[in-house]
Amino acid sequence: MDTFSAVADPTRRAMLDLLVERERTAGDLVNAFPSISQPAVSKHLKVLRDAGLVSVRVHAQQRIYTLEPKALAELDAWIAKYKVFWPERLDALEKYLSKKEKKSEKK
Repeated sequence: MDTFSAVADPTRRAMLDLLVERERTAGDLVNAFPSISQPAVSKHLKVLRDAGLVSVRVHAQQRIYTLEPKALAELDAWIAKYKVFWPERLDALEKYLSKKEKKSEKK
């Protein structure tokens, strides 16, 4: 599975969000998603491992997951092409909201 497919799932993105903060055990990740079964969490972690987004190491009887930021470089490179549009769009949004606010004040 490629990086884009791996991050397409909201649960996997939430797992990555947790791993940005610090490395976590498999148990921590299972506990963070109480509405998802342990086997389902394991499947999500396998997808993230296969995509190279996380690595796992064994410490005693625990599996510890760590975010692999290098794998996110592919996503960043793709997104970078579109960043040039953001300032223009944000400026347009600011103008629109300003006009809307002025119209509201007149009422």
